[in-house]
Amino acid sequence: MRILVAYGSKRGGTAGLAQMIGKELTALGYQATVKPAGEVRALDDVDAAIIAGALYAGRWHRDARSLVRQQADRLRGMPVWLVASGPLDDSAATREIPPVRHVAWAAARIGARGQVTFGGRLAPDATGFMAAAMAKKRSGDWRDLVQIKTWVGRVAESLNS
Repeated sequence: MRILVAYGSKRGGTAGLAQMIGKELTALGYQATVKPAGEVRALDDVDAAIIAGALYAGRWHRDARSLVRQQADRLRGMPVWLVASGPLDDSAATREIPPVRHVAWAAARIGARGQVTFGGRLAPDATGFMAAAMAKKRSGDWRDLVQIKTWVGRVAESLNS
């Protein structure tokens, strides 16, 4: 089965998360392709999709939103999961976080099989006014590989049933 892992990432944390998801899918025997959501032009060559987007000020990355808008008809006809990446603390690893408005909208629009929010990553040397200010107090990596592997395992179970 061919699975697209498309991502919208500004500072690389969600791109890295998408690579982790793709690597785990490959380890489970799937043919995973990881690419930026902004580069996805068609979905004719995939059987399922995972769309990941970074969270910025409570908004899901615009490239993830655009992919859902542009490919909604095709996405409705395949298994799709949505991923948000962003809390800069351990909250995503300790409890289920409800989807932000954009993710809930996308899930409803395409009939996504599920959604999840994982912890984010912010480098201590982040640039830009907001990111640099946040990095002073909240830099770090809260992407939990065990949580990611467990979630990918549940996706695989759903695909195999």
